[in-house]
Amino acid sequence: MESCVGKSVMAGVMGGGLGAMFGLFMASMRYDTPMSQPLPPTVPQAKPSTSAPPPPTSTPKSTLPSPATPSATVPLTDLPIRQQLKHGLRDMYRSSLSSGRNFAVVGSVFSGTECAIEGLRAKNDIWNGVVGGCITGGVLARKAGPQAVGVGCVGFAAFSAAIDAYMRMPEDERSRPIA
Repeated sequence: MESCVGKSVMAGVMGGGLGAMFGLFMASMRYDTPMSQPLPPTVPQAKPSTSAPPPPTSTPKSTLPSPATPSATVPLTDLPIRQQLKHGLRDMYRSSLSSGRNFAVVGSVFSGTECAIEGLRAKNDIWNGVVGGCITGGVLARKAGPQAVGVGCVGFAAFSAAIDAYMRMPEDERSRPIA
């Protein structure tokens, strides 16, 4: 594909898909799971059962629901399993969506700038990626101030140079005999 717009769109779509999978995986492996955080009182409460009272828990009294205090929080572990799963899956979905969006933006901006620079220079070498990485890093960090723009520029340029240098490295055919 030779079109810069096509390359940018393709990188955005592929980056979004990869970012969504990465976000889903990272959300499932996160240490600060929703299980460790109390929920706001807007979450529907579990109906009390008429059977024997549940065994005492080590949860502080301040997090247990009380009819007298409607603003009390509820630990997620006190909810039915269906609501626990619903809350956990919603958290994973949000994380996946956020990562997918971020990867899509980074991929499309970098791919578009690198392709535009390659078209302007009429050369295909390592410097296209370095300059494209610098522009991408600066553009993505623009809201954080001039120092962040400089750090983003240098960081993306260095990463792009390292990846391009590795990908353009000539292979040593003697290291892999055909026999």
